[in-house]
Amino acid sequence: MKPEDDMSDETAMESLHHEGRTFDPSPEFAAQANASADLYAAAQADRLGFWAKQARELISWETDFTDTLDWSDPPFAKWFVGGRLNVAYNCLDRHVEAGNGDRVAIHFEGEPGDTRSLTYAELTAEVSRAANALASLGVGQGDRVAIYLPMIPEAAISMLACARLGAAHSVVFGGFSSDALHSRIIDAEARVVITADGGYRRGKPSSLKPAVDDALAKGDTPVEKVLVVKRTGEDVDMVDGRDLWWDDVVAEQPAEHRWESFDAENPLFILYTSGTTGKPKGILHTSGGYLVQNAFAMQTVFDLKPESDVFWCTADVGWVTGHSYIVYGPMAMGATQIMYEGTPDTPHRGRWWEIIAKHGVTTFYSSPTALRTAMKWGDDIPAEHDLSSLRLLGSVGEPINPEAWMWYRRVIGADRCPVVDTWWQTETGAHMIAPLPGAMATKPGSSQRALPGIVVDVVDDSGKPVDRNTAGYLVITEPWPAMLRGIYGDPQRFKDTYWSRFENMYFAGDGARYDEDGDIWFLGRVDDVMNVSGHRLSTTEIESALVSHEAVAEAAVVGAEDETSGQAVVAFVILRGGIEETEGTVEELRAHVGREIGPIAKPKRIHIVADLPKTRSGKIMRRLLKDVAEHRKVGDATTLADASVMDVISASVAAEKSGADE
Repeated sequence: MKPEDDMSDETAMESLHHEGRTFDPSPEFAAQANASADLYAAAQADRLGFWAKQARELISWETDFTDTLDWSDPPFAKWFVGGRLNVAYNCLDRHVEAGNGDRVAIHFEGEPGDTRSLTYAELTAEVSRAANALASLGVGQGDRVAIYLPMIPEAAISMLACARLGAAHSVVFGGFSSDALHSRIIDAEARVVITADGGYRRGKPSSLKPAVDDALAKGDTPVEKVLVVKRTGEDVDMVDGRDLWWDDVVAEQPAEHRWESFDAENPLFILYTSGTTGKPKGILHTSGGYLVQNAFAMQTVFDLKPESDVFWCTADVGWVTGHSYIVYGPMAMGATQIMYEGTPDTPHRGRWWEIIAKHGVTTFYSSPTALRTAMKWGDDIPAEHDLSSLRLLGSVGEPINPEAWMWYRRVIGADRCPVVDTWWQTETGAHMIAPLPGAMATKPGSSQRALPGIVVDVVDDSGKPVDRNTAGYLVITEPWPAMLRGIYGDPQRFKDTYWSRFENMYFAGDGARYDEDGDIWFLGRVDDVMNVSGHRLSTTEIESALVSHEAVAEAAVVGAEDETSGQAVVAFVILRGGIEETEGTVEELRAHVGREIGPIAKPKRIHIVADLPKTRSGKIMRRLLKDVAEHRKVGDATTLADASVMDVISASVAAEKSGADE
């Protein structure tokens, strides 16, 4: 019997596409880089000693740990055993004590144009007030608090206030429905909800409080109090005795809060991610190991110089990227960063680049989906803004195709900024595979190497390492500090989901290969694989081949049932701005894929579309495209940022089919 989330199949996918370009770091960048190749040798010689050294150098402990790792009951790890710390102290107070209280922690940019900057001293005071407020509502160590907020400073303040008290937070993405919020409140047994009247989205107020009311109306949650931040000024219903305005409760609290230390394994947060059964998995992360690995990633992968850098991760705090690289990682290292509430095209398509120029952003971290959208809009838009402050670019969320990587380096980074493509997951908690930008040449589309102290492999169906340039399954073979400590309330599901496919290995669910240099290339989720005439092909590789054509801005590929070949490759393609579809466009794209990968990978059908179905986090919903490709009724589209996209695609494909039938 397979576990419910097992994404394995009988054979690994094939890898047919190869990329040969490399880019050495400039001598200037390499000379000032925080990380050198020596880190790999140090970690290999004494892996646990290496992590103990990082923990003591990067993080402040009230009580030092006695053992680096307890792996006596796998897959349940304990890191930095006996150590005690306070996560919020590490992210706030210690920077003030070091004389950096006047350094800006957050430059907030609201979508309507309002701005707000908080120094580390000011943020420490705000978090202290919020912690005092939560304590007055009965929140303490071991409790859970649900946070359902837009991208405003109060989101980070709420998370850090929970950490200060030793309470675990469960952040729910503001785009989720009341049903999704309800299920997460129930599963985490949250006593308090922090929300807002609403936020701004594409130039309009988007309400949040009504969804909280709907979620709690069932009367079956343990929620006792709801704190409501005023953001949009919309009228909301306030339930007497339960609902409290943030300003009324928090503002009256003292600006000092005496933190206390908690065990390194004290729960820090629960973050829910999808499961194939439909019931979300509550991924549990604890304090010490999570903070250490994220601080290490900030120092090495992002080459952070806290005294001079301005860091910007464009994620939402509702996702793990926002947890690790907006709140905990940057603040543990004392960084100055940007927090932006809205979309990249409001009020115009140059909003992101405008913000970079305004604040002198030096490090920019975004998703391939967002970058391909910017490609589609045209090079002239970023060219209107001064991006010369940038010195490092990052990618996260899914494998980045080489042409988007090249566009990122050329257009945004002016051919001088290293690009670090980072692989990690909600479950891993922090970067796992990424280039160290000053220590190695980078390759378009590859995450390249496991970080020092992280041990991974690519294996076949029997768990044996594969040869170079052979596709296989990405596994993690040794415990790592930021690893999930389980699925909240369901240890057996944790074992079944992540540890049952290969003995003593964490199976990440991704296909990958090593190239001839030993660098890792991701081939996508193994459940995003097509079986075409007995060949198991990666959707990621075919999408990358399509986007490598000069006319293509973005592509999504699915496998549709086919009587002849088992499955047929069907592609949905967005053309770059200013390029019109002609009679020969489809055949040219099919031929291009054949040249790039091979005839077996040629899409049987290519549909030219204006947009692709994406969630608000930017992920393409390929299952909906598969419905269209197989001429079925389109499934649930409620999580899409714009559900009308599927209506347009369905109508277009239906019209094409009708024309072909005639």
